[in-house]
Amino acid sequence: MKPVYGRIARNAVHKAALFAFCSSLPLTAGAALAQESPVIEEGSDVIIVSARRRDESLQDVPIAVSAFTGDQLKTIGVVDLTDIEAITPNVTLETSRGANNTITAFIRGVGQQDPVAGFESGVGIYVDDIYLNRPQAALLDVYDVERIEVLRGPQGTLYGRNTIGGAVKYVTRELTNEPEASLRLTGGTFGQFDVVAGFGLPVLQDSAIGDLQIGGTIGYFRRNGFGANLNIDGLDNYNKDILAGRLALEWEPSDRIWFRVAGDWTDDNSNPRQGHRLLDFPGFPVLDNVFDTRAGLNTPEQSVVARGVSVVSEWQATDNITFKNILGYRYDRSESPIDFDSLPLVDLDVPVIYENEQFSEEFQVLYESDRLNGLVGFYYLNANAFNEFDVLLFEQFGPGVNSYSFGDVDTKTWSVFGNLTYDLTDTVALEFGGRYTSDERSSTVWRQLRFGSSPSFGGPNPPIVLGGLTPIPFEGSETFTEFDPRASISWSPTDEYTLYFSYAEGFKGGGFDPRGGTVGVPDVDGDGEGLLFNGVPDFDDEFATLLFEPEEIATYEVGIKTSFYNGRWVNNLAAFYSDYENVQIPGSAGVDFDNDGVADDFNGFTTNAAAATLFGIEVDGYATLAEDMFHSGDSLTYNYTLGYINAEFDEFLGASVDNMPPEDISDQAVFQNTPAITAYSMLTYAKPMSLLGRDGDASIFGSFSYRSETHQFNFESPIDQPGFVLLNAGLNWATNDGRLQLSVHGTNLLDKEYIVAGYDFVSNQQAFASTPLGSTGVLTAFFGNPRQVFGTVEVAF
Repeated sequence: MKPVYGRIARNAVHKAALFAFCSSLPLTAGAALAQESPVIEEGSDVIIVSARRRDESLQDVPIAVSAFTGDQLKTIGVVDLTDIEAITPNVTLETSRGANNTITAFIRGVGQQDPVAGFESGVGIYVDDIYLNRPQAALLDVYDVERIEVLRGPQGTLYGRNTIGGAVKYVTRELTNEPEASLRLTGGTFGQFDVVAGFGLPVLQDSAIGDLQIGGTIGYFRRNGFGANLNIDGLDNYNKDILAGRLALEWEPSDRIWFRVAGDWTDDNSNPRQGHRLLDFPGFPVLDNVFDTRAGLNTPEQSVVARGVSVVSEWQATDNITFKNILGYRYDRSESPIDFDSLPLVDLDVPVIYENEQFSEEFQVLYESDRLNGLVGFYYLNANAFNEFDVLLFEQFGPGVNSYSFGDVDTKTWSVFGNLTYDLTDTVALEFGGRYTSDERSSTVWRQLRFGSSPSFGGPNPPIVLGGLTPIPFEGSETFTEFDPRASISWSPTDEYTLYFSYAEGFKGGGFDPRGGTVGVPDVDGDGEGLLFNGVPDFDDEFATLLFEPEEIATYEVGIKTSFYNGRWVNNLAAFYSDYENVQIPGSAGVDFDNDGVADDFNGFTTNAAAATLFGIEVDGYATLAEDMFHSGDSLTYNYTLGYINAEFDEFLGASVDNMPPEDISDQAVFQNTPAITAYSMLTYAKPMSLLGRDGDASIFGSFSYRSETHQFNFESPIDQPGFVLLNAGLNWATNDGRLQLSVHGTNLLDKEYIVAGYDFVSNQQAFASTPLGSTGVLTAFFGNPRQVFGTVEVAF
């Protein structure tokens, strides 16, 4: 027995690899789970999935999903998860500011930019059905991958953690019953050198205890920096130095029972990724190269380690019922020197430690019959997220002044969920699902003014304390519960059309701001309880200054999926409308204790200050423009995606001034990381071609992606990125047996400079009514990768 999620995929992966890349590019047709990789039905171009635990065309399932096989991703030169944003509509996947492998993810305007402990992600990142609770170490390199799926809209009635915006699912390659080995070498500009080696070995076959396979992959990814740290000799900026690997064991004692034990690890020893300062300062003009920096902080030494293990078991009890269990454990630790002002001066220098640990358990009962299909499940997550950091303000207040933050957040969440699909007729199907979630968040938060670095960063123990925004550690706990329904109806009057309408709700739990203080908090509700400088508020006020409530979304979606000319032209359209309420707005504000116009410290605080309406469309398609043009079996194919979103705040409360009711500044607020228009287009020419005395297939492609203006924050900023276009191209050749593949890729061929993240402490922050923090002014940007060219040789044995 192969697992329900992958039993068809094993024999179909090689077929899917031969299918034209574009035919499985983002189709607004994904099923609620979309666990199966696209499979080509013999004798047709219909893509078959088992997303809802039965075999059905990707065109028939009523959810917006984009699915990419590993071979397709290699064809277009995808390196890591951030490359996926270009080929999926209304999606942002970026490297977080001041980090190398922390991910910032937004789908349809919903996400979370701040990576500190205490904030839930708006987009779920999964590795082999295991939800990654934190964004650190979640920006995955693409290797040993069977497929990547991007599901848009609220998820949670069929698997894992409830996610309010969508999910990105990274599924690693399955083992086979045959011995295999592979080696992939990549070299390119900026000294790029990658090597990925994998193996698979059947240990036992048809034995008394069944079949047993073992396999694994190890990868080393190295690249010099795009720029340099001009303040620290020999320190490249934006370099890459990662060692990662995976190991899996699969045991099939009978044709109805299957187990998989898998582990993975990542050691990232890249240099700290420091920003490009956009403001002149006496003696330090703005640098010409946007990838250069003058950041002076280099302690602690940059380091990221991540480990994970999972155990998946399945038992097909009857022809209709299957039981599945998913156990997972993950741990990661990051140490980073973040220099906000990007100067040698000690002004907003932030050494930081992130440490995360999680245990998850998921149990599912799946049912499949001719007309009724579905599942019920239980999910449990016990996680801890810890961070501590100094904010060194030597330049502003004199040597030694340090604003220390400590956040320790426990999350215990459980949920029950279910989803049923019933075929009323051969053309009409109804789907109903729901999820009940209980989230318990317990936090310890400590804010202090200290003299010198804290013990974790080389300072004295015990530390020298000057005072505190949270004079004693704050401890709070709160439980949030929610029921989220989902329903859809789909109609397929012919094999060429599928129409659907769906409704889904999403929920993201609240918590406590881990950078917050109980003294000096801006008054955001006009009750006079903010900005308390003298003494400590009572517990109720203290609790309220740090607590933020859950946010909710309700999404309506209508779509039509079409496939004409025996699959030669596939065109899909989805339109959505979302009511987004109690939007969590994290931020930080300078606090001026002595009213001299200069912030003496800062406070982090998060409010549910906003409500919004989101609506838009998503189009994606594929067309075979020509076949056998030169009577040589050649083809010309074209695929495209287009996303449009209108994201506007209906309400956005700014900070209260002089105990007056807070002002609604929704006419000034904007959505972050949500361009109104995203587009992708690719033209591919392919033909059979013999090379090196071996028969094979060659293809050449050119593509462009477009993103309109992107705001970095919820207010307009000088580091907002205007609309831009990226051009890519590639040449691929592979033997018919798949044992040898050669490719050359060029990305960002026009060498466009574009901002993906940054810090802005100088613009008018209407939401916070804050005073500037830092004497040098902080306006710092991080940029997307410049032009790169790289070639790859892959050999399979």
